[in-house]
Amino acid sequence: MAKELRFDADARDLLMTGVDKLADAVKSTLGPKGRNVIIEQITGSPVVTNDGVTIAREIHLKNQFENMGAQLVKEAAIKTNDVVGDGTTTATVIAQAIVREGMRAIADGGNPVLIKRGIDRAVGRLIEHLEKAAHPVLHEQDYARVAAISANDDDEVGAVIATALHTVGDTGVVTVEESPTIGMSVDFVEGFEFDNGYISPYLVTDPGRLEAVLDDPYILMCSEKVTKVQQLMPVLDKIMRDPRPLVLIAETVEGSALSMLVHNHVNETFRAVAVRAPGFGDRRLHKLEDLAAVVGGSVLSRQSSFSMENMTLAQLGRAKQVRVTENTTTIVGGAGSAAD
Repeated sequence: MAKELRFDADARDLLMTGVDKLADAVKSTLGPKGRNVIIEQITGSPVVTNDGVTIAREIHLKNQFENMGAQLVKEAAIKTNDVVGDGTTTATVIAQAIVREGMRAIADGGNPVLIKRGIDRAVGRLIEHLEKAAHPVLHEQDYARVAAISANDDDEVGAVIATALHTVGDTGVVTVEESPTIGMSVDFVEGFEFDNGYISPYLVTDPGRLEAVLDDPYILMCSEKVTKVQQLMPVLDKIMRDPRPLVLIAETVEGSALSMLVHNHVNETFRAVAVRAPGFGDRRLHKLEDLAAVVGGSVLSRQSSFSMENMTLAQLGRAKQVRVTENTTTIVGGAGSAAD
């Protein structure tokens, strides 16, 4: 298929138009008087939100050149969300301003390479200034103020979040789950717990309680589907040399891979339990990375530099005990380091 080419001011104007269309939609939500944006869904009711990255993810422009500009700013918002977890609308506004001023400087005869170097130097100086001006969050009241701002000035939500964050500390893990009852509550669990259970009831170790309890297991975390025996055999061969149970947490485990695990478990050849990973889409990978911080090891995904064929035991997580029911998985005594 032939490519359509655009150059110079024509190309810059189209890219800038795309940047403005996305940024204008996102920045309307900024600040204490920020407005909501309604997003049409293919199925179901429209979504009303003021979350910058959620809005950015939904924007795809018809003009291919404008869309390229929009996608560049969208990448800035998504990256900010992945690294920081908030501030995506502010990042979008800053990105729009940098692009606009850069385009203006180029139109006035500036050299694009030198402009880029100037931006990099300015960013370095700005980071130094921000680090000096930053105030560390030390007390529960500080957490509450910051959390309330992110919760649209809801002091009740801010207080609940502050209690959770202050109690678990900087190295703790906080997960948010939808409650079947009205109101908010905080539960503290020593370890890590999520609301997905075993994929097959044939993998339980306590039939009376319908629970699988594995002591000192290896934990393999995968954001993709595991369907074939051949996928698992290389890592299972390594585990069998240092016999321990295996907890396999993946998008799903099915086909010959699940049949093999069940057969070996029922015949007590090899203890294992397969668990459906928490979350959906991009959130699944993020939740698995949170889990890896608790148990150690690495998450196998499409972006990983390793595969199951060359995976080492050091890339598997570890825990003192893993308890799996039909609906929940609890990991106690994860081997992750405080630095993670």
